[in-house]
Amino acid sequence: MKTDKDKSTLSLPQLTLAKTQTGIDGLDEITQGGLPKGRPTLICGSAGCGKTLMAMEFLVNGATLYNEPGVFMAFEETSEELATNVASLGFDLKKLSEEKKLKVDYVYVERSEIEETGEYDLEGLFIRLGYAIDSIGAKRVVLDTIESLFSGLSNPSILRAEIRRLFRFLKEKGLTAIITGERGDATLTRQGLEEFVSDCVILLDHRIINQISTRRLRIVKYRGTTHGTNEYPFLIDEDGISVLPVTSLGLAHEVSDEIISSGVKGLDEMLGKGGFYKGSTVLITGTAGTAKTTFASSFAYDTCKRKERCLFFAFEESEQQLLRNMKQVGLDLEPFIKKGLLQIYSSRPTLYGLEMHLVTIHKLINSFKPDVVVIDPMSNLVSVGGLTEVQGMLTRLIDFLKVNKITALLTALTIPTGNSLELTEEGISSLVDSWVLVRDVEGIGERNRGIFVIKSRGMQHSNQVREFVITDQGIRLLDVNIGPTGILTGSARLAYQMQQTTSAAAKQNEIDKKDRELARKRKILEASIENMRTEFESIEEDLRQIHAQELFQQNLPATDSILTKSGNGSGKKKTKR
Repeated sequence: MKTDKDKSTLSLPQLTLAKTQTGIDGLDEITQGGLPKGRPTLICGSAGCGKTLMAMEFLVNGATLYNEPGVFMAFEETSEELATNVASLGFDLKKLSEEKKLKVDYVYVERSEIEETGEYDLEGLFIRLGYAIDSIGAKRVVLDTIESLFSGLSNPSILRAEIRRLFRFLKEKGLTAIITGERGDATLTRQGLEEFVSDCVILLDHRIINQISTRRLRIVKYRGTTHGTNEYPFLIDEDGISVLPVTSLGLAHEVSDEIISSGVKGLDEMLGKGGFYKGSTVLITGTAGTAKTTFASSFAYDTCKRKERCLFFAFEESEQQLLRNMKQVGLDLEPFIKKGLLQIYSSRPTLYGLEMHLVTIHKLINSFKPDVVVIDPMSNLVSVGGLTEVQGMLTRLIDFLKVNKITALLTALTIPTGNSLELTEEGISSLVDSWVLVRDVEGIGERNRGIFVIKSRGMQHSNQVREFVITDQGIRLLDVNIGPTGILTGSARLAYQMQQTTSAAAKQNEIDKKDRELARKRKILEASIENMRTEFESIEEDLRQIHAQELFQQNLPATDSILTKSGNGSGKKKTKR
């Protein structure tokens, strides 16, 4: 039996399917390289789902990005109509045609006229298409739509034969082709044959749920290669089509040891390391009015102060409203907008469907390249999707941000239901790295705000509930005061602090009084010592004088005897003669 190691050493021929890049954001990623080169691809879907636009962008990108001229053969819209319709996307078809990079050919097909002329086949089309291809050396071809082309064929056997002949013609020409088709009742196309003869089939869908429209893309089949199999939301805007890849995001992203401040000094202290890990995901939850937006704005403000870029998604307030409110608490964000460090995107969640929001966020992140993303609040997204969909969307968003090393701060509204204040409605708390809870603390007839770090991976964070206040200089966390019943807040804290201050003052007065008494006694003692010293010195002087007199007296008799002997001559020595 062969082991995994043995299998890995087997040398097998590497046969890979050649692919043609579409240049469409996200589509090349989920197809792992693009459409099958030299083969036809069927793009099908109902009216208004973006088939023609996707096909046209495929050709324009080929001409402008990959130097591959293309032919667009239309059966429903004239060349002028197509040029006008795609001009808003920046596609200049006239210029590309003049540069021989693109050829748009309109073929008018009328069923009644076909019936009048009798037998109908695609021979004329092949000649016309072949001429257009040869005239510019086309590498890419689009036929839009195939239903119009075959509208004159009522015989099913002839219809199938002509469809097969068309696809074989395109393959023999070595062209990377896109054929668009309308979706049938129970099949991907009306004839139900195109999907079988195509090497790649892409299904576009435009659905409306709860009055919110969302476009989705799914690769139904792709011969000879692996591909993404999920439904992918895609966006059509002024930049064309953007497909959002939402799968295959593993947990292999790089992590950073760098710490960035939360923007609130006290919160940095609670986290233990001075802030959050760069590239991590932070969740701030709390009930209404607990300053979640102010915390988010503080984080954005500090980010811009470091001259890093911040993308702020505000789903409740307009940009001007947010700027005004934050300016009142010392967070002037407007200068950072002018410097290009901050971009605020304000919209109601109901503007788009859930997946469209995800596509929009991806698109803005890719264009702005932020270091930090703030979403305030993500709870409002529940209004445009089910809970499961919101969880899936946020999971993909978090993975996307982590892969791109973007620090994310999300706020979420919690509903106070008993002891479940710490539960988020979106249920993504287990996905985030740091979770901070802000909550009301009620007592003594008042409500105060408290903050608590529920978790912060890789940090020895504080386990205390800290009271905080919003000042004109931002958020300030207060010192912890613990009373007989626990942590004190509001008036209880003030009363406790006043009591502590009074007690300290009384103690200081007592100490001062004792100091004064000690000083007085010291002075008395020093005076006594001085008197005793004076008395001692006086006694010492007296003794010194007494000793001097005694010494004088002792020396006095000897002197008198000498003087006496000298006066009467009795002591005079006699001399011999």
